[in-house]
Amino acid sequence: MATLSRLNIGENTAAARIASVEAIELSVPIDVEQQHVSDFGRIKTFDTVLVRIETEGGLVGWGEAKNAAGSAGSYSGLAALINRDMAPDLIGRDSRNIAAIWDAIYNGVRAHYTQARGRVFPELSRRGITIAGLSAIDIALWDLLGKDLGVPVWQLLGGRRAETFPAYASGGWAPAESIGEQLQSYVDAGGFGAVKMRVGVMDGRPEISAARVHAAREALGPDISIFCDAHGTFSVSEAKRFCRLVADCNIGWLEEPVTADDNAGMAMVRSSTDIPIASGESEYTRFDFRDLMASGCVDIVQPDMAVCGGISEGMRIAALASAYNLQLAPHMWGGAFGFMAGLAVLASSPCGWIVEYSLGANPLIKDMIEEDILVEDGQITLPERPGLGLTVNEAFVQQHTVSHGVG
Repeated sequence: MATLSRLNIGENTAAARIASVEAIELSVPIDVEQQHVSDFGRIKTFDTVLVRIETEGGLVGWGEAKNAAGSAGSYSGLAALINRDMAPDLIGRDSRNIAAIWDAIYNGVRAHYTQARGRVFPELSRRGITIAGLSAIDIALWDLLGKDLGVPVWQLLGGRRAETFPAYASGGWAPAESIGEQLQSYVDAGGFGAVKMRVGVMDGRPEISAARVHAAREALGPDISIFCDAHGTFSVSEAKRFCRLVADCNIGWLEEPVTADDNAGMAMVRSSTDIPIASGESEYTRFDFRDLMASGCVDIVQPDMAVCGGISEGMRIAALASAYNLQLAPHMWGGAFGFMAGLAVLASSPCGWIVEYSLGANPLIKDMIEEDILVEDGQITLPERPGLGLTVNEAFVQQHTVSHGVG
């Protein structure tokens, strides 16, 4: 209670002021035998940008920004944006004023109009890596606040609705002859009641994707839920055909059937099938998600906290999803800080449903932190530790930091 009192009456403000902000680009190689191939090509590394924020009082918060899948894109521009454009404006600010900092970054030099008039005046670069950078800063600030108060982030968001939440095993790239074995190994690994496999252009034709799904269903039996992720690579007609071909497989959802740039097309797919449609990992801010929901595109909403605007924006998106009576299943295919941010939002949202748990090679979850993020009997337990509940493996970060030299 002493900490809460200190925060509320505004004492110790100097200790909460931001002293430093650093974006760290990481690239972690994947052993050849653990690499997978999809429409994003062969994933040879897992890359991300970590953001480290330290206060004058010595507290450190960590966040994560994402702008590509695995090794499918460069993170150097994102790191430079944070370090050169965002970080200098944060020095000296009170780290506890998360909403004001979010508004300042999103609205830029016109942020004072937002404060005065109660609506947004966003920067022209109000999507893409600007919001990814904002996401990492926001996540780090929530981590800091939880550590300052000595409580988990999910407690700050209103508390958890349950101590554990169901998780699904995410992977599934194998061909038809071995997809069943691959997915069954996921089920066995953590007692999962649901798995996700990849489909779409990587298979060449919808018929091949459908054959893989049929093989998976035959191997797993009727009681394991199967989710399918097309990574936005079907055309509208291909997605409709795929849905017809797997109509007897009891698919739990079809994720990103068509490109995220085609809300009208996604709505057409959704109206043509009773397979639930999931999407959102490619969307930025509540405004994109408002359009996704209002267009009748989705049944399950999937914001990625390292993409969409962080925990602050994730809560706004969750509120929208709840108002549309949709389910929330955050995209959590990244590093440990994005994962825990998504878990905190899911746990406190009335529409939070199920947790994505990567069964691919992902050292950013398994090796970057000191703690283990475990699934037992298909359930994941929320951490009780302050902030996001994670301790960075400093040696791992130092080993895999990408250096671009001076300038």
